[in-house]
This record gives sequence, structure tokens and C-alpha cells, in this order.
Amino acid sequence: MKILFTICARKGSKGLKNKNISEFLGQPICYYTLSAYDLFKKENGNLDCDLAVNTDSEELIKQINKTNHKYTHIKRTPELAGDTTGKVDVIIDTYKKMNKEYDYVIDLDLTSPLRTSKDIKGTLEALLNNKEADLSFSVTTSRRSPYFNQVKKQENGYYTPIEYTGATARQQVPKVYDMNASIYVYKPEFLLKGVKIFDGRCCAYEMKDTAILDIDNPEDKELMEILAEYFYKTDNDMAKVKNNIKNIKVN
Repeated sequence: MKILFTICARKGSKGLKNKNISEFLGQPICYYTLSAYDLFKKENGNLDCDLAVNTDSEELIKQINKTNHKYTHIKRTPELAGDTTGKVDVIIDTYKKMNKEYDYVIDLDLTSPLRTSKDIKGTLEALLNNKEADLSFSVTTSRRSPYFNQVKKQENGYYTPIEYTGATARQQVPKVYDMNASIYVYKPEFLLKGVKIFDGRCCAYEMKDTAILDIDNPEDKELMEILAEYFYKTDNDMAKVKNNIKNIKVN
């Protein structure tokens, strides 16, 4: 089985300045993703994995070059570097420029440092086990529900439920999940259609709920570092990712 792993990260950021090249607990944040990828390859030696990094950030490339990873740098084009550019478009560009056929494409977001090798495998297996699906992605159980305790502001200034059901307990409404933007697995034939994710048949893998998994602003980063310190002491899979960083650094 041939798998293309993609890391798509442009320079700059409005929510958290330079978040893709920032440090997380004293290490470049990209090292946590690279470490999880490295562990996945070691634990699944029967898979043929390539890594492609699509970026316009020279600093990110410098950070990655200080690891022992073999990868292909796909230079981010200006038309794909805008604030409103969809990530799927960048992944498609990466896939096409690799000029090679793959069975699956797995995208890993750099701002999800608490992802583990087990999570990558679980999201891949969710798609492998559902032959009719087009893609899978990672989720966590949502702390709020549009059917129960999420509201929207109406034009008259009053707040009403997003979806009113009349339920008096959360157990009475459908279970909902948060897409945590950590892992996406695509079948290439669906990816290359260039359509939106939910135009396809989606399945999901439920990751451990750590309260927050995707860093997008300074408050996210501050909270995540506090949580990470705890989980690196209590979760063996997360600790393996942190401890493996020393094995991927070359200087």
C-alpha cells in the first residue's frame, strides 16, 4: 500500500502569528507531527510512505531539514497562499506535483501536537474498513450540542436554539462530534474531483478528548501546553511522540 502524507502550512497567520514555525514546550511545533509520522512508519513497516511538505515558509523548511526525514518540498504558489484558500486545493496541488500514484493521501495539520501514531492508524483504518466511503477524518466528542445547548442570535436580538427539539436532557438528542482538524485520509480518486469534503461519503475516527487539539490563537497555545504537560505524563502514546523527537533530530 502506497501512502502520501502531506503537511500543508503557509507562512504567516492571523490568529496566532507564525504559528506553523512556533515553539511548543521548547521544540518547533512541526517536530511533534514529524515524530508521530516517524512512529507510524516504524510501527507499520509494510506500508510505503512518502512525505510532501507544501509551504512558502523558508523557516519551516529549515526546521524540517534539522530532522532525518526524507521529504519532497512543494513550493506553495501565490494563488494558493491566500487567507481564504481551501486546504483541499493545496493537497490536490501537492498530489499532482508528486507525479506518482498512491492508494491513500493522509494530511496532518502542524498545529495539532497531541496527535499520536495510534490516531493516524485509526483514522486510516476507519476508511479501510468502509469500502464505500471517500474519506475519513479525526473527531472528538463535542462538549456542546446544536440540539440542546447551543444558541444563535436572531435579528430581533433574542437567542434561540440552533435546532430546537424540546429535549430536557442531553441524552435525548443525537450525539455530535467536533472535527478537530488533526488528520484527514482521502482516496485519491475522490480528492482529485476537487469537490467539498461533505460532497463525499465520510467516516471518522474518535480521538481522545483533550479539551482542545487545534492551536489557532495565543489562548489555544497556552492552554494546550498546560494540557500537554499533563498528558505526556499520563498517556503512553502521547509520551512516545514527545520522547521520539530526540530520535528524529540530527543537529
